[in-house]
Amino acid sequence: MTTEGIAQITAADIRELIYGFESGTLPKEKWTHEAHLLMALWYLWSYSSNEAIPRICEGIQKYNIASGGQNTDTSGYHETLTLFWISVVAKFLEKHILETSIEALANQLVEEKYPTSLPLNYYSREQVFSVQARKEWVEPDIKPLSE
Repeated sequence: MTTEGIAQITAADIRELIYGFESGTLPKEKWTHEAHLLMALWYLWSYSSNEAIPRICEGIQKYNIASGGQNTDTSGYHETLTLFWISVVAKFLEKHILETSIEALANQLVEEKYPTSLPLNYYSREQVFSVQARKEWVEPDIKPLSE
């Protein structure tokens, strides 16, 4: 798997990522922004939204603990950012609905290069980095997600 799009992401790469995520054995240095997006893609592709979203949210919290982290008011799981990125990946899937394989979708998702700063197009720093936003969904205060 690559972060620069040089090598193609394979089904084996995705299986390895999901296994490591679910078992808590994925090395922390491999839990990158790209890995978060690919994990969300796999769950949204594999399950209905109603099943995928809680699996993603709970999975991140469990992974954080398993990898030696904590989920506190200042670190670890962030509800608003998690749900924001789930919505980005869900919109990506809607746009690429005709792709027939998870590999094709994964490679296209990585190619789109969603920057980690994307939430700041929708949220002020104060809003998105608040304790409230970390604990529960907070609506964007700059522009709605539909834009």
